[in-house]
Amino acid sequence: TSQDIFKGKKVILFALPGAFTPTCSSTHLPRYEDLFDEFKKEGVDKVICLAVNDAFVMFKWGLDLKLCNVFMLPDGSGEFTRKMGMLVDKSNIGFGFRSWRYSMLVEDCVITQMFVEDGIMDNHDGDPFEVSDADTMLAHLKDTEVAPMPGPKPFEG
Repeated sequence: TSQDIFKGKKVILFALPGAFTPTCSSTHLPRYEDLFDEFKKEGVDKVICLAVNDAFVMFKWGLDLKLCNVFMLPDGSGEFTRKMGMLVDKSNIGFGFRSWRYSMLVEDCVITQMFVEDGIMDNHDGDPFEVSDADTMLAHLKDTEVAPMPGPKPFEG
């Protein structure tokens, strides 16, 4: 449950369109793995990658990338993603429903920061990747030139 994942912990969760896709596999996920020790130094307990894929695909993807630190969280039905308001139709590229790219810092079940890629919409022509990256999150944790979210939002997903 969400309580199991977030209660009493400082967690980074980042979501992306799908396993084995180009940007997700070459940049988005690997950079979170690369910076894991830096996140730990900033008090982060867990880094989670979420995608609207089944558990078997997420497991195989993690093995393929030789991940040691990032926890792979499948959202096979898209329920979590839908409740976050981040479920988008990507049928225009043959994906069906997937997650929009975003990252968030969750502290004891409260979202204290979110970075959502611009232009969220169904069947978007592109794949924006400017603010949900690991370096932006690390800069926020180190308090360097990242504007904070207006206020904490209770996490109810």
